[in-house]
Amino acid sequence: MTADVWLPIPPDEIEGLPEGPAYRHWDGEETFPADPADCAFYVVPYMKPSTVGVRPLPEMRSVQVVQTLSAGIDHVVPGLGHLPAGVRLCNARGVHEASTAELTLALILASLRGIPDFVRAQDRGEWLGGFRPALADRTVLIVGYGSIGAAIEDRLVPFEVAPVVRVARSARATERGPVHPLTELPRLLPRADVVILSTPLTEATRGLADAEFLARMKDGALLVNVARGPVVDTKALLAELESGRLTAALDVTDPEPLPPGHPLWHAPGIVVSPHAGGPTSAFLPRAERLLVDQLTRFVNREPLRNVILTTGS
Repeated sequence: MTADVWLPIPPDEIEGLPEGPAYRHWDGEETFPADPADCAFYVVPYMKPSTVGVRPLPEMRSVQVVQTLSAGIDHVVPGLGHLPAGVRLCNARGVHEASTAELTLALILASLRGIPDFVRAQDRGEWLGGFRPALADRTVLIVGYGSIGAAIEDRLVPFEVAPVVRVARSARATERGPVHPLTELPRLLPRADVVILSTPLTEATRGLADAEFLARMKDGALLVNVARGPVVDTKALLAELESGRLTAALDVTDPEPLPPGHPLWHAPGIVVSPHAGGPTSAFLPRAERLLVDQLTRFVNREPLRNVILTTGS
C-alpha cells in the first residue's frame, strides 16, 4: 500500500512502524511536509492550539483516518466539516489514563492536605501546623466514568475512600459497582466530599458544573476538573470559592491558558495546574504503541481501535 502518513513524532524514532506508507513528520510547523491532498492517515499534533491541528484538513481530500493523541476530540471537531464522507476519527484511549489519574490524585491530596500552603510557608521559613482533612473515608463522585474515570478509581481504592460513586452518560454495571446516568446527578451530588470531572467536552457536558450543579454540592466539598475547562461555569465556580463554601483543584480552565490577572489565580481554596494531566514521561511510549498498532491495522485493512465517529454518517 502506498499512502502518506503524517506524524507529529519523527517516524525514525518510532520502532515498529509498518512498511508501505510514506511517513511525513509534521508537528504544526508553518510549512507542510508534503501535499496534504496525498495524506491518507493524519495524526494531529499534540498539545497544539486547535487552529494548528485543523489547518491542513480542508486540503486533505484523500484522508481516511484522523487520529488524535488526546483523549478528547473537541479540538478537531471544528475542522471535520471540511472532510469527505467516510473519514474515521480516532482518539487516544489508552494513552493518558495513567498520567491523568496520577495528576487527579495529586490534585486531590494537595488540596485536602494543604500542600500549596506548606510550600508558601516554606518560602517564608514558617512552620505551618494545623489539622487537615484526609482522603480516607471521603465519598468520591466521578463524573465521566470512561477509561480515565476507571483509572482514577483504581488509584483511589488504596486510599481507603468511602464508596466511590460513578456517573456516565448512561447507566451500566461494572465489576466495581453500578454506573449512574447523568440524570441522577442532582440526587448524588449532595453525598460527595470530592467531585471529579473527567467527562469529554460535548454539547451535553458544556457548562455541566453550573451554578445549580455547584449549589447541590455539600458545604466544604472539593471540585476537581481534569476534563475540559468549559465543563465548568467559571463565574459560578468563582462565586462558590469566594464565599468559602467550596474548594477546587483545576487542571483545565475556561479560559485556557488562564491569563495573568484572572480572578481564578487568586481565588481562595483553589489549586491550579497548567493542563498537565497528559504530558508526562508516560505519554510517548504509550502514544508510539498506539500509532504502531493503528497503522499496522490500517495497512492490513483491519478494524481500527478507538473510532469515535465516521464523517458523513
